[in-house]
Amino acid sequence: MIITFGLLALFFVGVVWVLQRNRTVDQSFTDYAVGGRSFGARYQAMSFLNTWYPGSMFTAFGALSVTAGVMSFYVLSYSLLTVVLLFVLARPVWIWGKAYDLRTQGDLFALRYGSRHIRTIAALIGIVSGLPWLVLGMQALGNLFQAMSLGVLSFSASVVIGVLVIALRQVWTVRMGMRGVVISDYLQGIVAYIGGGLMLLGLIVWLVVARGSTLATLDPKMFAIPSFGSKEGPLYLFALMFTGALGGWCWPYIFVRLFTADGVHSLKKSAALAVPLTFLFGVALLIFGMLASKVPEAVAKPDDVWFIVSEQAGGLVLLGLAGVVLLAASMGHTDGNIQAYGAQLANDLVGNYVALDQRQMIVIAKIGMLLLTLLASWLATLTLPALFSLAVLAYQGIIQLSIPQFLGIFWKRGNRHGAFAGMILGFITAVGLELAYGGHLPFGYGLTSGCFGLAVNVLIYVACAYLLPHAAEEQQRVEELFAVVQARRAGQVVDPQSRPVLA
Repeated sequence: MIITFGLLALFFVGVVWVLQRNRTVDQSFTDYAVGGRSFGARYQAMSFLNTWYPGSMFTAFGALSVTAGVMSFYVLSYSLLTVVLLFVLARPVWIWGKAYDLRTQGDLFALRYGSRHIRTIAALIGIVSGLPWLVLGMQALGNLFQAMSLGVLSFSASVVIGVLVIALRQVWTVRMGMRGVVISDYLQGIVAYIGGGLMLLGLIVWLVVARGSTLATLDPKMFAIPSFGSKEGPLYLFALMFTGALGGWCWPYIFVRLFTADGVHSLKKSAALAVPLTFLFGVALLIFGMLASKVPEAVAKPDDVWFIVSEQAGGLVLLGLAGVVLLAASMGHTDGNIQAYGAQLANDLVGNYVALDQRQMIVIAKIGMLLLTLLASWLATLTLPALFSLAVLAYQGIIQLSIPQFLGIFWKRGNRHGAFAGMILGFITAVGLELAYGGHLPFGYGLTSGCFGLAVNVLIYVACAYLLPHAAEEQQRVEELFAVVQARRAGQVVDPQSRPVLA
């Protein structure tokens, strides 16, 4: 345990040292919430990856590739589609963010639809939907610390230790805000996805050479996908990839990455860097899991496949490095969640209805992040058998933000009535179907409850756009918003404006 826990401690100290060296005093809430819009492409790419891929990639999705084979590749497909969408979103979102001092996803909703109340609805859906995943991420550290203890610690004790470690890490997230998150993401991302990717390649070679495990030797069932007559249904994979890609930019902690860059060029360049990294890491991880299905110990405990194979291939040193990789991934995802939700609490909930100066908003955000850390930490130590079901349910709900978000960015005709009604009724439809049928809709041919919620959502949104057209004043306001983007596209300088006054 000295070797494994020692490597974890060295890495943790290294992250803290980097953060301490880069500490600054934020002059405004914009500095605190989006890092002053000051980060280049490399930082943006690593920050996206370190927030997008949680530590459970090595446990939950590693286990899925061991048990389900090529089915697990859906996560790679929708991850790549999510990065591609970054090219589409980069220009309008960043330009509006800069011109109108937007700091959160809710800010964009409020600007586009001219309503402060929609900011509140979007923030509440984001925070409520994200909390189960935040707790699951903390609980995943239980697997890490139990493996690092070589089985000496019980799982419950390991969860407690993991929660304490990740809660301690949030001290710097609370103190430094988004700047600290992005800076630490750069180091953590290199360790988790470049270092982890190289480890995966080495483990794949070991599985082929030492264990004789190749794709040709795997059970043919590992290459099966749902079709007609299957339990899941023929449209199941499509539903997973479609909702996964749409949902990626609905999570507040992912969406805020569009505001932290120093320009549109940096955002697009970061996507160009993230695509090959996402592809290489994802392919390596999922093929590793498939090949590891020939290891009996991994089949018996698929959630621990990353640790089991690492220890067999390289002893305690490689096991310790496997722990460092997973800790790096877990810290980035947790930090990004807590920072984004703290900013939303101050900006979209409290600050939306109470006049606060810049310093007060920073204080409220810090208090919110601290309270959220304590709440998630407490929940992570409890036995909550329905937590994963709640997390799946939350995903069907969060994607309902996609209709007013994407159509609002690219279609002038959409209005606040359709955004409110579509988002709320789509959310109710998705959650209701999920609760009624437990994720397997007998009439859906594999489509998830979230897909049906999206259908209701888009029908209402489009219907309201045509049945309740903009008033002249609102039409002019929307035209001016889109003109700002067109002016920047034409190379004209757009001076930052004050935050708009909303109804």
